Amino acid sequence: MVLGRPYGQIGVVVNIRKIVGLVAIALLLFFVFTQPDSAAGSLQSIGTTLRDGAESVIRFFTQLV
Repeated sequence: MVLGRPYGQIGVVVNIRKIVGLVAIALLLFFVFTQPDSAAGSLQSIGTTLRDGAESVIRFFTQLV
């Protein structure tokens, strides 16, 4: 037993994570190949959101100084 789990369950959790990751990558590739314009727009939107968040954090720390 490791961390309160039988040895077999640890392998199952790792396998499920791999499967979920592979399915996510497959869906992403499918989306890019079938709807490249929408995929590009989504990626730009995510990038803009991350940039705005980073600028907000920088502004916050600048105001502290």
